[in-house]
Amino acid sequence: MEVLGSLRYSLYMIFHPFDGFWDLKHEKRGNLKTAMIIVAMVAATFILRRQLTGFILNEVKLSELNIIVEILSIVLPFFLWCVANWCVTTLMDGEGSFRDIVITSAYALVPLVLINVPLIIFSNIITLEEAAFYSFFDVLSLVWTVILLILGTSVVHQYSLTRTFLTCICIVVGMGLIIFIALLFFSLLQQMYAFFYTIYQEIALRL
Repeated sequence: MEVLGSLRYSLYMIFHPFDGFWDLKHEKRGNLKTAMIIVAMVAATFILRRQLTGFILNEVKLSELNIIVEILSIVLPFFLWCVANWCVTTLMDGEGSFRDIVITSAYALVPLVLINVPLIIFSNIITLEEAAFYSFFDVLSLVWTVILLILGTSVVHQYSLTRTFLTCICIVVGMGLIIFIALLFFSLLQQMYAFFYTIYQEIALRL
């Protein structure tokens, strides 16, 4: 019942973001379990969108669809945003904990589910001439989510809007830096593996 109540509250929050995000943090109206369910729902929605969108608008070849890749394409950017958010706001005296950031960010994704599920159905009954309506609501879901992420950052860390915009820019840059460092790390591991494997082969040949 707690999860159902939190999911219902998420519908209130996306229409009343300032009060909603405040209550998520200070009145404990949200929880990590519901946050993870929302992230899972977003991932499931995008997998269904890839599979079930009408052929007029669907350029995805089902034979090439990889469910694991689709899940990671949602989950990894989400947690990357949360980690970068926590790193940046810790340096900028933000008041939100990592838990607050995860919950707030997850609840901000609700419009992606709320709009995209009906869009999947709509895409199967429209003509090519009506595709503009599909594109409009598709963009609306993304813009709505971005606005909620920005407002959530503002409320949870008690920032002014100007400071919030600056923080969000730093978060995006931070996400890029994390990706760069991760790629550099894996590249270094690969080179180390190749180096030690070469040494192993040389020793094996000499023995």
